[in-house]
This record gives sequence, C-alpha cells and structure tokens, in this order.
Amino acid sequence: MKRTMKHLKLKSLLLAAVIAFGFTSCSDDDENNVAEGNAQLTVRMTDAPGDYDHVWVDVQDVMIKTEAAVGEEEAEWESLANVETGRYDLLQLTGGVSQLLVEAEIPAGYLDQIRLVLGPDNVVDIAGEEIALATPSAQQSGLKLNVQQELEAGEHYEYLLDFDVDESVVITGNAGYILKPVIRMSAMASTGSIMGKVHPTNFQSLVKAQNASHTISAYTDESGNFVLHGVPAGTYQVTVTPEATTGLEVKTEDNIEVEEDAAVDLETIYLE
Repeated sequence: MKRTMKHLKLKSLLLAAVIAFGFTSCSDDDENNVAEGNAQLTVRMTDAPGDYDHVWVDVQDVMIKTEAAVGEEEAEWESLANVETGRYDLLQLTGGVSQLLVEAEIPAGYLDQIRLVLGPDNVVDIAGEEIALATPSAQQSGLKLNVQQELEAGEHYEYLLDFDVDESVVITGNAGYILKPVIRMSAMASTGSIMGKVHPTNFQSLVKAQNASHTISAYTDESGNFVLHGVPAGTYQVTVTPEATTGLEVKTEDNIEVEEDAAVDLETIYLE
C-alpha cells in the first residue's frame, strides 16, 4: 500500500454530517432560513480509497437539471450559485472527511440530475511524480448523476459524490493516465453509516463494508477514526486491513446490521 501516514494530513472526524441517500430535514422554513417556495441543496465530495499519493481534481462548476416546463421537451442545465471551485486532492478526503462543493437554495420541485464539471488541471501523483490526467468527457459536458427526486419547499437535501479513485484513474497503452470518474452518489435518510476507531493508530488501515450488493470503503484518519457514508440498509461484513508492513492481521466483523437514517458505532476495533 503506497499511501502512508506521511502522505496524508487528514482532519479528525467522529460523526459530523453523516451523508447518505435521500436526506430530508424535519425543520420548518424558519429554522432552515430557506426562502418561501425554495429547498436547500448541499453537494459534498469525498473519496473511496486509491493506491496513489495524490489525485488532484479541478472542480469548475456544479449544475442541476430540473423538470422541463410545459411545452419544453427538456429542461436547460443551470449552474448553482456559490460553487466552491478549485483543485482538490481526493486522497485528503477520507476517514470521514468531505469537501463542500456548493450550498444553495433552489426552487422546490423535481430535481432530475446533478452535473459536476471538471477543468483541465487534473493530476495524479505517483512516488513524487505528477502526471497530467486527461479528462475529455468531464471537461466537455460534465459528469451527469441521476437524482430524480421531488424536493419539498423548506427542506434541506444533501448529496455526497464519492469518487472511486482506483476505478477513476485509468492507465492508457502509452503509459499515460486518463481520469474517467466513477462516482457513487448518496444522500441522507434511505441509507445509514458505519463508524468506529481502529487501534493501533500509528498507521492507516483500510475499512471496507461489503455484502452481495454493495461495497463501501474508507481509510482511517491520523487518529484511527473512520466513517463509511451512504451505506444502504442491510447486513454487512466489515473488514479492517492494516498496512502490510505492520505484520498485523486483517480483522473482520460479521453481521453488522445497518438501518436507514442511522449510524452504527463499532467503537474501537483492536488489531493483533
């Protein structure tokens, strides 16, 4: 495993903002400070682990497509206000850490798709060498992610874009690299989360929850904490894999039950 603690400066996170699929708050309009007739939309980005030192992505825009108006075949794409543009290292977004991309009010109603638009400045760092990532589809039209959900006025909806780095970075035949983003999008209520801490904490461990239908993974942070976001309800096997150089054994927790809109705390998992 190339990623060691010296390559990462991750923020410690225990449970903040458990992002899953379909969150709707229970607050009313006044508590949310949302204008009448609007819904609040938040989009964040995080990373499923990858075996690189750094993977930088150049976020240029976040757009939405709503329901087409009467007489129109298809709605136009609209850029959201207050998008946090810039270059982000996906491999800093693990251990439960996420990056806010946009928080905006939009008219309540049907939200069809979200589009993430990337610029040209995408880079993978391998053993200290920075290699440009070609991203033709993302630069030209953006990455389209289906939402297909009715947003109610006065409510808050939060979506997480989870990059699968290993699947997203593709090696070409001429030893080049292409970024073909593979993203799992989730939101907060029809899924849950799994959190805990791994001991010892002087190295990183890979934590993976898996069943026949789903695999969700994350690295521990510098304090050993982890959070697996957007876990669909069901029964999972959770596997903790330490760095190979430690000589410690893989630890497995079986029959972990995850419910909608709930967090499962595995507390401290001790490796031997």
